[in-house]
Amino acid sequence: MNEKLGDRLAMLRFLESVQDRDLARTRRWIQEMERLIAEQARRRPPPPPPDWVVQYGIGGRAVRPAMVHTAQCWVPGGSMEGISRTQAIEALTSGGVPPCILCRPEKELGVLE
Repeated sequence: MNEKLGDRLAMLRFLESVQDRDLARTRRWIQEMERLIAEQARRRPPPPPPDWVVQYGIGGRAVRPAMVHTAQCWVPGGSMEGISRTQAIEALTSGGVPPCILCRPEKELGVLE
């Protein structure tokens, strides 16, 4: 009986060594794939800058947006997020978000005139 337990233990140790090698190989594959993905991301051109920006006041996205700007507006403040033309129009018309009084995004968008 004791001999059978020793044989089982030897088999389990062998299985453990096989699984360790398999796990090490899998981890190498994962590292290689992560390296390839990072390399591809570095080669990709950056996304184009947004044409429109929504500004959030104190509290960030947890509160209602404070203002809509053109992306070229120099007015800093709060957190800013790029938005699409459609989102900018929606924010200005039905969203109740005021336009910046300096860059006047509503004129470029052709709304609220």
